[in-house]
Formats: sequence, C-alpha cells, structure tokens
Amino acid sequence: MRVAVTGTPGTGKTSAVEALETESASAEFDLDVVHLNELIREEGLWDERDEDRDSLVADLDAVAERLADREDLLVESHLAHHLDVDKVVVLRCHPEELERRLTERGESDAKAEENAESEALDVILSEAVSEHGVENVYELETTERDPDAVADEIRSVLAGERDPSAGEVDYLDYL
Repeated sequence: MRVAVTGTPGTGKTSAVEALETESASAEFDLDVVHLNELIREEGLWDERDEDRDSLVADLDAVAERLADREDLLVESHLAHHLDVDKVVVLRCHPEELERRLTERGESDAKAEENAESEALDVILSEAVSEHGVENVYELETTERDPDAVADEIRSVLAGERDPSAGEVDYLDYL
C-alpha cells in the first residue's frame, strides 16, 4: 500500500507522522515513511528556488521516479497527494489556528495568511480529490487534537477501519 499524508503547511503532518512512527516502533507497522520535503532537499529533487516564498520548487517528476519502485510507503508532505498512491489522508486545521502555528514557527505574516486562505478554500483537499477520487481521500480535522490522536486516526485509515471522507470540514467562515 502507498499512502500520502498531506495538508496545508501547519496542519500537523510531520508531528502526526512522527508520533505514528514512535507509537508504531513496537507495534506492527510495515510502511516505510518518507518525509518528502527532506528527500527533496537532501537529494536535490527541485527545479528552482521561489524567492518570493523562500521555498524550493519540487521536481515532481523526479520525485515520482525516485519513489516509483517503493511499495508499502507512507509519504508525508504538502505535496504528497501529487504522487501515485492508493490512499490520501488530508489533515485539516482551522485557518486562524493554522495562521497562529505558522507565525509561531517563524513564517512571515504574508505566508501564514496565504496558507490560511488556501486552507479555507480547501485547495489541497480539492487537488487530492481531483487526482485520486473521493473514494480514496480521508479528511481529518486536527485543530484541537494532539499529534498522538491524529496518528491514531491515520492508523485507522491504514487498517481500513475508517470510510473515505472528503468535504466534511468547512472553513469558509474564515474568509
């Protein structure tokens, strides 16, 4: 099985997947975890630097090629839903909380606001559904949940204990 854990920056992807890895160290967990942003930086799988956003522009074709022969994979990143996967877990967070989290970790006000607006508009959720179909997308609300609780929800998706869900979270009131 190949699984993407994705969401707008600040929704808790890395924390939840790290909690999943920690919890799963003694439990049965047979997926290799790839923190995609690290892989992109470490292996130079990017085309250019976006100076305005102070970020790298990933070469998604090179990333897909690099991961093509990997089975039993969980990929974590705001870009993970662009890969060939069987299930997509989209983490969601209320835009006000997301904006707070991003500014607390040092992002500019403009970047935090841009990401909060993207979250309110369901950008990543919409892309995931468009690329993988509603039957393969699992939307998880993370606003008031700790990483361990989110990791448990991801585990329930992996175990087939949760039905696909997309469009259940609505943040349009933020706009």
